[in-house]
Order: sequence, then structure tokens, then C-alpha cells
Amino acid sequence: MSTSLSLLERCCVCLRSCGVNRVAGDVGKCHTGREALVSSYGPHFDEEVPLVGRYGSGIIFFSNCNLTCLFCQNYPISQLGEGREVSKRELAYIMLSLQAKGCHNINLVSPSHVVPQILEALELPVESGLHLRLVYNSGGYDSLETLSILEGIVEVYMPDMKYDDEKIAGELSGIANYPEVSKAAIKEMHRQTGDLEISREGVAQRGLLVCYLVLPDCLAGTEGIVNFLNREISRDTYLNIMAQYYLCHKAFQIPSLGWRISSVEFQEALSLAHRAGLRRLDKIHATEGLLLCLK
Repeated sequence: MSTSLSLLERCCVCLRSCGVNRVAGDVGKCHTGREALVSSYGPHFDEEVPLVGRYGSGIIFFSNCNLTCLFCQNYPISQLGEGREVSKRELAYIMLSLQAKGCHNINLVSPSHVVPQILEALELPVESGLHLRLVYNSGGYDSLETLSILEGIVEVYMPDMKYDDEKIAGELSGIANYPEVSKAAIKEMHRQTGDLEISREGVAQRGLLVCYLVLPDCLAGTEGIVNFLNREISRDTYLNIMAQYYLCHKAFQIPSLGWRISSVEFQEALSLAHRAGLRRLDKIHATEGLLLCLK
């Protein structure tokens, strides 16, 4: 059994470290056993601009998640497990089919809990001529041990930075040590790939792209996040500050999440990023509220 698959025997693929034997079909917090589950896949044009290019990002939505965010906009996939099990051969076929459609990359969404299955599947398409860059599009709760296995395999890392406050992280995503873990993970991702490099055609080639969703009443901790990125990662960090928060899943049960953010709150988040010294800024309009990419 490969090194990555052995992580499933007493599962420590992410820092939940549930310790269950997923090879035998047991499941932990991510509700995923031996095989990965896929909800959908195909060319995607609503991702971050550097991923989309002309022909789209080849997105693969993995079912379930190692986080339990009460406001998750993809909760039927991440929390309810919408999707089906795929074998390594089928996952390999999916990757090759996205390449055949002309996609610029393979965009692995919510991969943190299925890294061994992804690596197992990659052996087959690589032999068949897969040459697209891999995008690791995670919630940011990633193990350093698992990330070390991905060095030299993943070209673009796109993690979330959800919170800078342990108490809020515990209340809203069920993991109090999220800030500590996500910061360590982002440091490792940046060490491996550096600042985001974009081709003349506007397509990401290699590097780190961080996503940050502004929550009502500054719950996520914008100031701490942008200062961390500037001081401990790079002032040239490519950061997407997103304004499309809306009430869904269990957000209706949380009074502090009970409204969409205002334009004033969003502009304040932007101002904090500017004042922190982050300098890759770009404006984009999204269908659900404002979306600004710090480029």
C-alpha cells in the first residue's frame, strides 16, 4: 500500500485525525470511506478568473468535507453527501475527459479528506498523457504531512482562510483550532509553490491563491487574516475577498449570521487589505453580490 493510502488505515489524512480504518470502509467526520465520492464535474466558468481562461477550469466536486460550516453554500454536497462513489479508474477517466474538453486545469474542490484516493487515481491518467495543472481547492483545514506528499504534484493551491478567531471557528465550523491549522497549511503551500504566477493568456501556472469570504459583523476577522498574509506569507499574495455570503443551510439558526453583509462592511474589508499592504487588487462583479479579487 502506498504511503498516502496507509494514512487511511488509522485515518490522519486531515487534522481531524479520526483514527478510523477507512480502507475497511469505516468513516469518520468526513463521512467518506475507502472510495472518494464525486458530486459533479465539468468545465467551469464561475471560478476565480486566473483558473477559468478561455476554456474553463476542469472542476471536480468531491462530496463531503472535513469542516461542518453552518453557512456552507454547497451544503447538499459538503454536508449531506450528495454524490456517488467512484473507483480510481473512473476518477482517472474524469480527469482525462476534462483535458479532452480543453480545460486549463484540474480543479479539485474539497480534496482534503480524499488526497490518497486522488493520488491513487493520478497514476493512471499520467500514464495516459494527462498534462493539466492540478488545483488544490480546499477549505484550509489541511495536514502538513498530507501537504508534504503533494509537493511537486500540485501546481496551484487555492485554500480558504475562513477565520482568525478560534471561538468563532468552533461555533461556525466545528473546529476551534482552524486558525492555527490554516495558517500553518498556507505557509506550507506557499513554500511549495510561491506567489501566484499567471501566463500572458491570464491563466494560473503555479502558486498560491487564497479565498476569503466576508461574514456579517466582521465575524471572520478580516484584519487578522490580511495582516497574516502580508507579514508571514507575501505582500504579493493573490487574495480573493468575496462578498457573496447569503443565508443558507443552518445560518438561519445563528442570529449573528442573520443578514447579508452591507457594502460598508465589504468596503471596510477591502480597506483593511489595502492598509495591510496587500497589493494584488482587481475588481470583478459576481451574480451573487460583489466579488473582488485582490490581484
